[in-house]
This record gives sequence, C-alpha cells and structure tokens, in this order.
Amino acid sequence: MKISPSILACNFEKIEEEIKSISEASIIHLDVMDGIFVPNKTFDYHLINDIRNVSNQIFDTHLMIVDPIKYIKDYALAGSDYITFHYETGDITETINEIKKYGKKVGISIKPNTKPEVLIPYLKDIDLVLIMSVEPGFGGQRFMENSIDKAIFYFDYKYNNSL
Repeated sequence: MKISPSILACNFEKIEEEIKSISEASIIHLDVMDGIFVPNKTFDYHLINDIRNVSNQIFDTHLMIVDPIKYIKDYALAGSDYITFHYETGDITETINEIKKYGKKVGISIKPNTKPEVLIPYLKDIDLVLIMSVEPGFGGQRFMENSIDKAIFYFDYKYNNSL
C-alpha cells in the first residue's frame, strides 16, 4: 500500500513550494474536477504539465469529469503516470484502451454507492482501484465506513482469484 498526498488543498499561488514540501512522497494524487461530473471545478492538464517540470514523482491523475476518453491524450502528454477515471462515466473498455495507448497505467474509481462487483470484468486490465470514501467533488466530508467493506471485497477477490 502506498499513500499519495493530494494537492487539492494546496496553495496554488505557491504550487512549486507546495510540491517540494511533499517531495518525500513517491506519488502525488491530482484531483481533476470539471464542475459537471462533480459540482466543483479544479484544474486541468495545463497545471499537470507545469508541475511536471518541478517534480519527478509519480502523478496519479484522478479524472472526475464527464467523457474522460476525450481528454486522455491531454493528460497523458502533460505528464500523468496513472490516469484514473470513474466507472460511472462511460465506456470502460474503450477508456482503458485509450489510456494504455499512451503507455500510462490505468485506474478506475467507483463512487460510494457503486457496488465493487462492477469492477470484476476489468480487474485484469487495470493497475489501480480507487474506492471513494466520500461523494466526489467536495473535500472535508465525513468518511463513509462502507468503503472499508468495498476495499475488503476487492482485496479478497484479487488475492483469491489469481489476478
């Protein structure tokens, strides 16, 4: 298990300084929100491109956006190492293939009310599962304890089914 700090709460006016303050972390989590799939809006691939110039850490880009397949190329070329998209956003197989086309690692995220079993057909083709423990789009929410059961299901399935 690895812990990756999110830059969502950082001071974007001092982004280089903020990135350097977490330089010990091997992975940085980048929450991209479009204001449509989730009610808030954050940044896009331009910021990822900018911070790629000051960090050699692994970038896990979490796309909380509609039609993520349309933007895979932009995020891949900006420097994302992992591109994580939501199961609830569309054609899963096509999105997985598009991410792999750019040589990036694939992540799938599920919202709190999505059953983890929906991921079973895709587990052999992905590198990361992100189980949301809050409704996506807002920071500071109360942890949803049912996410623990989803993580247990995932690990149990993965290690008992030879994935």
